[in-house]
Amino acid sequence: MDQTNSNSNGGYGPYPPPYNPQDYGESSHTGVCYQVGKGNVAVVSPPGTYDNMVHPEGAAAAGGNQQYGQAPPDYSYGLEDSGFSDAAIRRGFIRKVYLTLMIQLLVTVGIICSFLYWDTLRKWAWTNYWFSYSMMAAVLVLIVAMSCCDNLRRQVPLNFIALGLFTIAEGLMLGSVAVYFDAEAVLWAVGATALVSFALSLFAMQSKWDFTVLNGSLWVFAWTLFSFALLCAILRSQYVYIVYACLGTLLFSLYLVFDTQLILGGKHRKYEVSPEEYVFAALNLYLDIVSLFLLLLQIIGLCR
Repeated sequence: MDQTNSNSNGGYGPYPPPYNPQDYGESSHTGVCYQVGKGNVAVVSPPGTYDNMVHPEGAAAAGGNQQYGQAPPDYSYGLEDSGFSDAAIRRGFIRKVYLTLMIQLLVTVGIICSFLYWDTLRKWAWTNYWFSYSMMAAVLVLIVAMSCCDNLRRQVPLNFIALGLFTIAEGLMLGSVAVYFDAEAVLWAVGATALVSFALSLFAMQSKWDFTVLNGSLWVFAWTLFSFALLCAILRSQYVYIVYACLGTLLFSLYLVFDTQLILGGKHRKYEVSPEEYVFAALNLYLDIVSLFLLLLQIIGLCR
């Protein structure tokens, strides 16, 4: 409780009254804070209860104003409320993310199956390889747009429209790539991706290890893997491709754990996603799972 005397000279308050033990009862202290000058410097008399204080006449003569009453409550400064301070908000956010993710995956699997089992579409995609590259470009543009534009991923229904277009473009790209592999290999890759994603999600939920602090390390790993991909394009060796696919699977497995913990948050996590970013969170998980599928498909296809 800060107090400044109005009749101070030059903006400086009076000196606090002297503290004499004989002026106070046993186990009684003032606990009064006096402000000295215009700054934040304060002189605090010994803390204690206010009710047992014996009023000394000498203190008033010294120019000190004394206050009576209960001690002020203890405040905590510098603490910011998290977006997930309410458990209900967290649960609703998680439901939105995983419901959106499941719809994306179902649409993607349906598009891939249409490319695998519809002979006309399969032959067309096989002969028109430009379609895969055009879908890759569309996916890249949509990813950059949704990552850079906040309104595009937060404003309803614009965020769902953008996410739907991205999911369709990604599914068409994956379907056009899947036609170059056997249907059995694609199904094995789908099953392996589902199993790995489920196991990693359970690990991220139960683990007390905080993977959210590894953002910088994962970024360095990703750029290192990109450099290795350029080496693979030059060497064109099957064994180098397998090593690249294994390293990529490890990277995106870590990213899946990282993104899952960002979504779940909790006391063991240093960082977490804002509740408004449920579309962006679903997009991150979807990209991790799709990347795992492509890499596992490459491993299975090269090893057959």
